[in-house]
Amino acid sequence: MVPSNSNNHGEEDSVPLEMNSGNDQDVGEGVLGVDQSMSGFKNFLWHGGSVYDAWFSCASNQVAQVLLTLPYSFSQLGMFSGIMLQVFYGLLGSWTAYLISVLYVEYRTRKEKENVSFKNHVIQWFEVLDGLLGPNWKAIGLVFNCTFLLFGSVIQLIACASNIYYINDHLDKRTWTYIFGACCATTVFIPSFHNYRIWSFLGLGMTTYTAWYIAIAALIHGQDKEVVHSGPKKMVLYFTGATNILYTFGGHAVTVEIMHAMWKPQKFKYIYLFATVYVFTLTIPSAAAMYWAFGDKLLNYSNAFSLLPRSGFRDAAVILMLIHQFITFGFACTPLYFVWEKVVGMHDTTSIYVRALARLPVVIPIWFLAIIFPFFGPINSAVGALLVSFTVYIIPALAHMLTYWKPSARQNAAEKPPFFIPSWTAMYIANIFVVVWVMVVGFGFGGWASMKNFIKQVDTFGLFAKCYQCKPASPPPPSLLHH
Repeated sequence: MVPSNSNNHGEEDSVPLEMNSGNDQDVGEGVLGVDQSMSGFKNFLWHGGSVYDAWFSCASNQVAQVLLTLPYSFSQLGMFSGIMLQVFYGLLGSWTAYLISVLYVEYRTRKEKENVSFKNHVIQWFEVLDGLLGPNWKAIGLVFNCTFLLFGSVIQLIACASNIYYINDHLDKRTWTYIFGACCATTVFIPSFHNYRIWSFLGLGMTTYTAWYIAIAALIHGQDKEVVHSGPKKMVLYFTGATNILYTFGGHAVTVEIMHAMWKPQKFKYIYLFATVYVFTLTIPSAAAMYWAFGDKLLNYSNAFSLLPRSGFRDAAVILMLIHQFITFGFACTPLYFVWEKVVGMHDTTSIYVRALARLPVVIPIWFLAIIFPFFGPINSAVGALLVSFTVYIIPALAHMLTYWKPSARQNAAEKPPFFIPSWTAMYIANIFVVVWVMVVGFGFGGWASMKNFIKQVDTFGLFAKCYQCKPASPPPPSLLHH
């Protein structure tokens, strides 16, 4: 690899960064034993690195199972706060995703000046922090990012069991968790984010159907008799709902890996914002319609499917959401696979079977944690407050401020402040606001509320709950009891 002259920080910088695609494809193609003459159709389905691929990946990864918990959050927050906080945290998440993309480009540009090769190597967030700020930041980034992605995968697995139960309740949710854990383990065979092209497209389509099914089904159902909209009633419920929304728009823990899979990573800058705008069209109408129809009843049902009548449309939505959750499980797990490969020295291996075997130990703790904490809904808020707040909001904002603290760093920055930010001072003001707000509201109040609610679920249902929030079995008819 011979990097181009990195003194030019214009469009030329995207040329060396285009090698991300080639590097990942080398791994993927070597793994699959496919040569350069592979069919165009297969290449179209398997290898993605365009701006559109990144947009589909961001949008698909951002909204999956959380779509089903947002009506529950609206019942905790009330209609106005529910909508306003979605917009607020959507924009906040887009800002920090932008910061992560800027830091990636800065790291990559500096390394290219040192003639560092990334052949068969996927750059990750903790490596960016290490290169820009040193080993202490690497450790912080590694711990928070991996723990968040671990529990993000756990949440997808819990959601699979929760959803399938509404189609087939002959098995309890814990048994379904065993089954879907085995199914999701097959993601070890997907080499990198390059190979999620068709899956991202399908996943977003499936979630779009589900979101609009929920909205339309709720409107057709109409308001329940004596429906009550009293949210927000309690501070603990309010901040629990708020942190679930913070979690919703904190899906950019895989931003660096998605960028690395792009042919021109510098074009990522505003992709997450555009993805978020589309996500708004799914999350706001569906959550608002459900809260309008069912009101406070949602406080006891964290999964939107549980209140909608059984129909072919609902069953289709459940099945499509299950497939999307499988895809999102892969999104969350793939960075963990990369980290584990690097730990055990298998990251450069080109055999798909060797890499898959090396990755399997990552799935086991996810499986186990999903069985211990099957609290679909409350676990989202706990993860949002304790992990997402730092991983994708506070740490990127602090890292950006420290990276460009010196005047020389700002002068030689690979990426200058965006057109809508007039100066570096304004950048620092925006970043300080993110840090203070998320630290106080997200981690502070949100952490208190979500953990209080989480502990309540443990006290009510217990760890290893066999069937969380399942309706009790109907008693036998009196005639049978008599006989």
